[in-house]
Amino acid sequence: MTQAGSIRTITLDSLDPSALELVRHAQRARANAYAPYSRFRVGAAVRTASGDVYVGCNVENGSFGATVCAERNAVGAAIAAGEREITTVAVTATADEICPPCGICRQVLSEFGPEMRVLLVTESEEIAEVSLSTLLPVRFRSEIFLHKEKEG
Repeated sequence: MTQAGSIRTITLDSLDPSALELVRHAQRARANAYAPYSRFRVGAAVRTASGDVYVGCNVENGSFGATVCAERNAVGAAIAAGEREITTVAVTATADEICPPCGICRQVLSEFGPEMRVLLVTESEEIAEVSLSTLLPVRFRSEIFLHKEKEG
């Protein structure tokens, strides 16, 4: 195991059974990705505080702005099932290097677990482990606008 800053490179064999299961769910979701334009398939799996797992894959669209990332689809599935706290996310892509969540996905994930564990898995099963707060150290928080008094 090597360490670079607060991102740790770990092996598949070193994962606890729960994390390994999450990675396998993400890999299966990646196989179902709809990516006819980029051919870049991404799968994600989130584990909630209740222990349940929800998956998502990227879904591209001819109107590129309508494309939805795997991470947001997994979060949406969890929320639709009534979950509100995510503890871990695994993300895997058809790439030889780790593929961290995009900025929008980082923000969405942070809404449901700003300190969650993030597992980033390459196609060859190299794994980087990092906290979401490392990937998104200064996040937008609803507290910024929810507690403001109305002007006037």
